Amino acid sequence: MSTHAKPVAAFDLVIFGGTGDLAMRKLLPALFRRFADEQIPLQSRILGVAREDQADGEYRDRVREALEKAVGGDDALGAKIDDFLELVSYHPLDATSDDGWDDFARELTRIDDHVRVFYLSTSPRIFVDICERLRQHGLNGDGARVVIEKPIGHDLASATEINDAVGAVFAENQIFRIDHYLGKETVQNLLALRFANVLFEPLWNAAHIDHVQITVAETVGVEQRGPYYDTAGALRDMVQNHLLQLLCMVAMEPPASLDSDAVRDEKLKVLHTLKPINAENAAQTTVRGQYRAGAANGGSAPGYLEDLGQPSSDTETFVALKAQVCNWRWAGVPFYLRTGKRMPDRVSEIVIHFRDIPYSIFEAGSGAIRANKLVLRLQPDEGVKLWLMAKYPGPGGLRLQAVPLDMSFAEAFGVQQPDAYERLLLDVVRGNLTLFMRRDEVEAAWRWIDPILAAWENSNNSPRPYAAGTWGPSASVALIERDGRTWHDGDGQ
Repeated sequence: MSTHAKPVAAFDLVIFGGTGDLAMRKLLPALFRRFADEQIPLQSRILGVAREDQADGEYRDRVREALEKAVGGDDALGAKIDDFLELVSYHPLDATSDDGWDDFARELTRIDDHVRVFYLSTSPRIFVDICERLRQHGLNGDGARVVIEKPIGHDLASATEINDAVGAVFAENQIFRIDHYLGKETVQNLLALRFANVLFEPLWNAAHIDHVQITVAETVGVEQRGPYYDTAGALRDMVQNHLLQLLCMVAMEPPASLDSDAVRDEKLKVLHTLKPINAENAAQTTVRGQYRAGAANGGSAPGYLEDLGQPSSDTETFVALKAQVCNWRWAGVPFYLRTGKRMPDRVSEIVIHFRDIPYSIFEAGSGAIRANKLVLRLQPDEGVKLWLMAKYPGPGGLRLQAVPLDMSFAEAFGVQQPDAYERLLLDVVRGNLTLFMRRDEVEAAWRWIDPILAAWENSNNSPRPYAAGTWGPSASVALIERDGRTWHDGDGQ
């Protein structure tokens, strides 16, 4: 158990879509681990809500199965599952119908001094229906919070429509637009590295940084998400939210404090300073691809169309783009973003490439001097790696070699790193909005993304094919190499 765990006050958490994949695979295991760490009081209630008609016992059996899978062979954790299940109940409810809402509201208001969290783990199509019925039954009071999962819309117009509808029921300080990437330890540590150390912040600008790379790669295909994914694609599914949020965390100016609005104000400024990508420059600054059959995950993998079960599709499963932040700090520093499915490795990382030294005092035979890199690994093993030049030990002359200062968070602190949802869910209970997107952030991101989508649609060019198990189409390599740079792949320098 962590000695730094701070319990929260008793709360009620309602998961709409409580039988879905996100609830079973992420949300309930995250809540269980915080319960096992004694952060969740026994008086709290966790209510699963879905259309399926099943009894509490049936639902708890499903939750038990999900938790046992999540904890693996950890007997100490497994012994606490029964106690956690005492907090869990199930309520069959159709969010688009009035039936059953009176009984649900009576059960929820039976205890009126708890913070109430409504997690909308559903299709965005019914966000408005759920929020309207919560208002009708008086469940949107000051102690209520609503959590909205991405995608928030599929373009600026639909995002604005959702924000308007949810905002008519809940105040902005009650709305938690969640992006689980912002809950990862490495993203938190980016703030600590920059603003708690004199070493980095003076160098965090165009005078010392050559470029930045942000990569989010997955080894899996679309799996069971095919119908949704084919209407979204990698740009909407990953770049509009995850990658742009990471870019903002890297590029933002120092906030006056860690107050939620102070941090989000600075992220918003970054989004406003992004150079537009549209029909005039999309062909030079973006690449989209779609995976084909190939060797992946130690075997053969089908192509996207086979996974989808359709003869054709113009949906991209890979995106690479070159973004530019047009302000004094970052003028001339490109941000290269890429994300894709069926990549060789599952990895999410931010790589800060510093500039070359201005002059070398070493002889040519000493070895090549490589620019310093700061690599922040978000997954699979969260940590920070700083590549430096050092002398190779031994006699025989001075030989230089690039070596990493490597810090794994799990090893450095001797504790298991919590899942992002563990932190974010308890931040919702506490009312801490720092790691959640504000309405204007979401809409500013869509305002930048929409012209890219329009340029692709009007170009009549299909996504470029790439074989499963590779790093995307060759055009993505050309995108960065024509600037004299190379993608950072793997642990090498």
